[in-house]
Amino acid sequence: MDPVFIDIIALVLLFAGLLGTFLPILPGLLLSICGLLIFKFGTENTMPMMYVWIFVLLTLVSTVLNYVIPAKTNKKYGGTRYGSIGSVVGTLLGLFLFPPFGFFFGMLLGVFIGELLHDFSDTKKAFNSMKGAFIGFVYGTGFNMMVGLAMFLVVGYYIFF
Repeated sequence: MDPVFIDIIALVLLFAGLLGTFLPILPGLLLSICGLLIFKFGTENTMPMMYVWIFVLLTLVSTVLNYVIPAKTNKKYGGTRYGSIGSVVGTLLGLFLFPPFGFFFGMLLGVFIGELLHDFSDTKKAFNSMKGAFIGFVYGTGFNMMVGLAMFLVVGYYIFF
C-alpha cells in the first residue's frame, strides 16, 4: 500500500481522536492510538518504539482517570463516598442508556443523587459535590486532549520532517 495513503489515514485518525477527546460521540484516544499504530507499523519510519509504549500507557492511564478524577474531585468539594459511587455508576449507566452524551449527564446526576441519598436535606452540598465532579471531568478531558495532541504532533513530526 502507498505510504502516503497510510500517512493520510493515520493523520485522519489522529485528528478524529483529538476531536473525540471533547466530543463524546467519538472514542477519542482510541482513535488516536489506532492512528499512531497504523503509522508506526504501516510505514517505514524512524519513530522509536518507546513512543508507542508511552502513548499506550498514557491512553490506559487516561481511561482509568476518566472514571476516577470526577469521583476524587467530588470529594474535594465536600462530597461523600455516596457521591463518588454515584459518579461512577451514573457515568456507566449514562454511557449505555443515553449515548452519546449520557455519560456526562449520568455522572453529574449520579453525584447529585448519591449525595441526596446520603443526606436528603442538604441540596447545597449535593450541588457543590456535582460542581467538583464537573471540574474533575474538565481536568480529565484536558489530560486526554494533551495526550491526543502529543500523539498527533509526534506522528506529524515523523511524517513531515
